Amino acid sequence: MEKLLHYVWKHKMFPVRPLLTTTGESVEVIDAGLPNTNAGPDFFNAKVRIGGTMWVGNIEIHDNASDWYAHGHDKDKAYDNVVLHVAAETGQDIITSDGRKVAQIRLDVPQEVSRNYDELITTDHYPPCYAIIPQLSRLTVHSWMSRLQAERLEQKTDAIRQRADRCGGSWESALFVTMARNYGFGVNGDAFEAWAMSVPLQSVAHHRDDLFQIEAIFMGQAGLLEYDTIPEPYRDDAIKEGYFDRLRKEYQYMAHKFGLTPIDAGMWKFLRMRPQNFPHIRISQLAQLYHSRQSDLSRLAECTSVEQLKALLRTRVTPYWETHYTFGSTSVKNRKSISDPSLNLLIINTAVPMLFAYGRHRHDDTLCSRAFSLLSELRAENNHIVRLWEQCGLKAENAGDSQALIQLKKEYCDKKDCLRCRIGYEYLKTKR
Repeated sequence: MEKLLHYVWKHKMFPVRPLLTTTGESVEVIDAGLPNTNAGPDFFNAKVRIGGTMWVGNIEIHDNASDWYAHGHDKDKAYDNVVLHVAAETGQDIITSDGRKVAQIRLDVPQEVSRNYDELITTDHYPPCYAIIPQLSRLTVHSWMSRLQAERLEQKTDAIRQRADRCGGSWESALFVTMARNYGFGVNGDAFEAWAMSVPLQSVAHHRDDLFQIEAIFMGQAGLLEYDTIPEPYRDDAIKEGYFDRLRKEYQYMAHKFGLTPIDAGMWKFLRMRPQNFPHIRISQLAQLYHSRQSDLSRLAECTSVEQLKALLRTRVTPYWETHYTFGSTSVKNRKSISDPSLNLLIINTAVPMLFAYGRHRHDDTLCSRAFSLLSELRAENNHIVRLWEQCGLKAENAGDSQALIQLKKEYCDKKDCLRCRIGYEYLKTKR
């Protein structure tokens, strides 16, 4: 109820009858104030006219007036500037720590708002607001999608900034870790991030011109150069071929030289995975990409189009993996270049967020604007989330739209956070 009271106050969805204090004075809400998500009163700098007097100050909202005392606000000076207390039940007076009596109103949630909210929260159909989507104006949809797209980029920026901090402030390393995580394509994302964090790029950089050494370090740090990681039917063939042992010996030398410790190989997932997504293949592709220096941040920042990014990030496996998916298991020869759909996902989830985050870091609006332009240039993703919204009437025209719709589902629908959603707002105020 308190969340709903906050919502009703914020959007001024008041009952038709006049608002009155518990002492009978009229109340006119000029400005509901700014919502406060931190400690302190619920709304800052509100403007309310109470009995003919204009008050400017803070608003506190509770389900029951007794909560004022249960939460200790009567002893907290941070609440001394509250000019109006709003509650569903007003059974007692509100007194501040300096002894002042605060004006108070009893606020009812309009019946249709309460009913609509119950529908949104309890319905099993997904999304619960589907019925109203075709009625939304183009302006409403466009503004909300733009907001969601920016919100998703900000969220990814926070994750990249945290990686840079964990990498000692190195944005080059943050790019490598972000790229690696997205090479997991969801299923192995956590494992790839842990693997990338375990690779000491400053040390490895001294061997960057030797692709074999890079692959040895990369495979070894992934824990994939232990005999028991090779499926038993292929173990003898892997040993006979010799490549596994060559990588293993090279890694052991490098591990001793740089004090390396591999991650737990048990982190990698193979079940129901297409062979081209096996960790061995993705790590070999990353080794090739790192060796070619195409993944450098400076080169990424120079790209101004999707085609330039595709040319930069396109990579393939090293020769051994052209005929293998795991050690010892041969396959038809294939360069196993990274596919166009995978490149698009890497641009959406790595290149674009990195440009935006780095632009924020350097206060470079050009890089930030380019991130949005690249999303509008890319075709929309084709996944179950995007298809679901299209069935409801929200069609993604480009990757910016599809990212917005993913954000909508994950951060609003899945969390039942309809009170922060613009579509939820339209649904709540609908009279049926």
